[in-house]
Amino acid sequence: MSSQHSREVLLEYIEVGGSVRASAIDVATGTEVCIVGPVSAGEAELRRNALARLDYVLRQKPAVQEKVPDRRPGLLV
Repeated sequence: MSSQHSREVLLEYIEVGGSVRASAIDVATGTEVCIVGPVSAGEAELRRNALARLDYVLRQKPAVQEKVPDRRPGLLV
């Protein structure tokens, strides 16, 4: 997971009963993933799993291509 060091990621943990919902959001792309684990798992394990899932999802997306400006006539609303 060497790509972790080159991007900014926001992490959020929400405890619900005996479970914790961990969300990881890649700031550059706005991609968000969520995992659910037991409270007993600990923050380090939840962080590692959330970041691994985020890496997986980002690898599945096609490479971001340079956006070509729209040259069609008319107004963009």
